[in-house]
Amino acid sequence: MYWFFVILAFLLASIKTQKPKKYQKVSVIIPAYNEEDTVAKVVEVIKKVSVVDEIIVVNDGSIDNTEEEAKKAGAIVINHETNKGKGQALYTGYQNAECDIIAFIDADIYNLTSSKVEAMIKPILEGKTDITKTKFSRASGRVTELTAKPLLNFFFPEISFEQPLSGQFAAKKEVLKRINFESDYGVDVGIVIDADVLGIPIMEVDIGAIEHDMSPLSDLNIMANEVVRTIIGRANKYGRVTMIDDIGYYIRMSIVGLSLIILGLFTLFFVKFVPLAVGVIITLIGVVLSVYYIIKVIVKSVDMFRKTPGGNLLRSFVKIHFPMIISIIVLLLMISTFIGAAHYEHGVLSIEPNSRNLIIYADDSPRDNTISVRGPYAIDTAIENESNQVRMPSDAMMTLGISVNDTIVVDNVEYLINETRPGESDTLRLPIQAQNFLDVDTGDVIQNSRLKEIFEGCAMTHGFEVNNTTIKEKFIITSRDKNASVFDVIIDNSSAFTSSGIFKNNSTYNIMAGGELISSFKYEDGLNKTFTDNGHEVKILFRDTNSTSIKVFTRENQDYFLNFDFH
Repeated sequence: MYWFFVILAFLLASIKTQKPKKYQKVSVIIPAYNEEDTVAKVVEVIKKVSVVDEIIVVNDGSIDNTEEEAKKAGAIVINHETNKGKGQALYTGYQNAECDIIAFIDADIYNLTSSKVEAMIKPILEGKTDITKTKFSRASGRVTELTAKPLLNFFFPEISFEQPLSGQFAAKKEVLKRINFESDYGVDVGIVIDADVLGIPIMEVDIGAIEHDMSPLSDLNIMANEVVRTIIGRANKYGRVTMIDDIGYYIRMSIVGLSLIILGLFTLFFVKFVPLAVGVIITLIGVVLSVYYIIKVIVKSVDMFRKTPGGNLLRSFVKIHFPMIISIIVLLLMISTFIGAAHYEHGVLSIEPNSRNLIIYADDSPRDNTISVRGPYAIDTAIENESNQVRMPSDAMMTLGISVNDTIVVDNVEYLINETRPGESDTLRLPIQAQNFLDVDTGDVIQNSRLKEIFEGCAMTHGFEVNNTTIKEKFIITSRDKNASVFDVIIDNSSAFTSSGIFKNNSTYNIMAGGELISSFKYEDGLNKTFTDNGHEVKILFRDTNSTSIKVFTRENQDYFLNFDFH
């Protein structure tokens, strides 16, 4: 029996078994430039990933504590004496990595998780692809959308990744030998293009949301330049420029023609110092160029479709023509704007386009919106039976610091402020008497910036409800923005509201409650006020600010400054 088991064991050992799959080791390369706040956390997260065997941080000439933080976290650190760029940092890490698979992960990711890292590496370990690139939701992506995608769509329309500049990659080390690493921000898109042209399998992997520092505009400019240089360089290298030379030239000339039309129309309507004849000539030249080359594009496209039919070609053609389509849309929008501004009366055709005002408040005074697009407003008469009302667009109310149900005094007549009617979002309806006093006529188009000039000297009463209290502030409109004071109103130790306006030093201002005078104070810059009424304590706290305003608060000899109605 003993010999039986010996012989059986010998026979089993002699049977060829399947060779176990070779274990693939994984290195993670982290390029870092002044990332002392986040690099350690990124390293610690990656250390928790079971399939990762090596973590290398390439300290790309940092002048902070990036090196020390990375070493404390347990990473291998390779230093560049000077900042050489992201691509060079990736290449240095790749050259020094000892594993079969290499992942590249940024050092400034706040919410990196082990599952995100595993999602990058797993498809390669499972043999599904040779390269993975990530896509994720984030707040940035401006260079991708405005630079990379349009150029890729033009030269490499078959590349349709959602995020060609994702920044996070993983790849087999052996295939990276065939990739040309750019030394700067062009490295990401260069890897994508090389993999596509060389036929290397590449997969886009969704790793969820990513949070990292938003790049300043100056860095985005540098990044965009490097991305453009890389794409153009690859297009030349792989013959894409030659391939689309004819149709690309026609498209570019079509865009030139469309742009000349837009330029000519713009000079006709908005640039006074350019003679009318020059604007007309520019427009006509643009029409001739655009019509001629658009026809050439159509003819060439039809010819290429006849020679190479297929759905993929159609998709590529749509992408190649995209810049021209956008220019046509812009031109059509401009023409539609001019048509909408055309008026024909008594044999005269008048085209009077008016643009809206972009309003940006840079100070810290209290406002609902610090940036908005307002106006212009068309003057119209009051609706029948509304001779005591002014219907005003909400944008105009914001400019004047008032709201619905406030009042305005024009030529000693008080009018109730009401919102515009549906379909009249930019119509300012004024009774005839108010129009005459304000020197405006029905049909006038008023820019948002002119409102304060038109309503200068008008008394406004602005009311609102806060903590079961009706509060009204009264002020007069001035045509020029002046230095203003911001103040907080505290009722019974509870913050009620914040407002701002113009006060005059050593002038007296009245506080009323229920229509009765309860307090007066002489304004001195920065001096706070406290008063009581029926058991309610009210504090007015003035604070320093760089705010400006067109609201001049009414003084003692004019009317009250604030009126409280405690319910």
